[in-house]
Amino acid sequence: MRARTHLALALGLGAVLVFGPLVAAGKKPAERDDPKAEGKEAPGKGKRAQQFIAAFESGDARAVSTFWTETANYVDENGREYKGRPEIEKMYEKFFAKNKRMKLNIIVTSARMVGNEVAVEDGITEVTPADGGLPSSAHFSAVLLRKDGEWYFESVRDSIARPPSNAKHFEDLDWLLGEWTGESEKGESAKATYSWAENRNFIVSSFATTLDGLPVVGGTQWIGWDAIDKQIRSYSFYSGGGIGEAVWNKDGDTWTITVNAKASAGKKISAVNVLTRADDDHCTWQMTKLMVDGQAMPDARPVKMKRVKAPQS
Repeated sequence: MRARTHLALALGLGAVLVFGPLVAAGKKPAERDDPKAEGKEAPGKGKRAQQFIAAFESGDARAVSTFWTETANYVDENGREYKGRPEIEKMYEKFFAKNKRMKLNIIVTSARMVGNEVAVEDGITEVTPADGGLPSSAHFSAVLLRKDGEWYFESVRDSIARPPSNAKHFEDLDWLLGEWTGESEKGESAKATYSWAENRNFIVSSFATTLDGLPVVGGTQWIGWDAIDKQIRSYSFYSGGGIGEAVWNKDGDTWTITVNAKASAGKKISAVNVLTRADDDHCTWQMTKLMVDGQAMPDARPVKMKRVKAPQS
């Protein structure tokens, strides 16, 4: 029986017992540490949480099972269901027989109360082998009941942990994914490709300006979500050795991309690139407000682009 299969089962309750009363009860910090609040044990003391962790790390299946209700159920990542405290205890016995002295780590991603005696939590759990090897991760969703002032597991569902993704922040930009080229085969034009990277947390682009179809200068660009300033940013690395940073802002079907860059020769460059979507397969790109070491340069003419290859699924 793999350790990962039972990560949420093994650790999720520890997460709730440690964090659930603090996060889900919605109390002010002073109330959380007041032993007189509601006549209950102060959640901040973590006594019950420490009891659960001690039971788990000692491999005591009977003790760990007492943190579940008598009618609790657990569904592992393979869809197998364990019903009732006795069956869950047997599962723990098998787990501890093959996995001894393991350590716990819990990350609660959301917690809320449903009424006064029911809590719902989601999170990521990790278990580290006794030999200090790499931890295994799982995602858990848990429903807890409070009885006589104590929290118990009523239901847990386990699933494979998936890294977080910023894809939702690119919903207005993902039409750009794929391969693009200038509609004109002669004169100045451009080529670019856009694809997902790193769990859809970034869009990566390879781009080049062209002359009669031949690359002149280009580079690589990483487009990401700035979680602090709540905006899209990009970082570019040019084939001539320069680097640049930009902020992306959307207005209707037009993106304005405010660029600040440093050329390899030491010159400071700024510009506003204007990207306008015509339809799913056509757009225009224009460099405007170009400044090189404080000297204004003429705006470039708009380049009409067309999609020549759809993004890979």
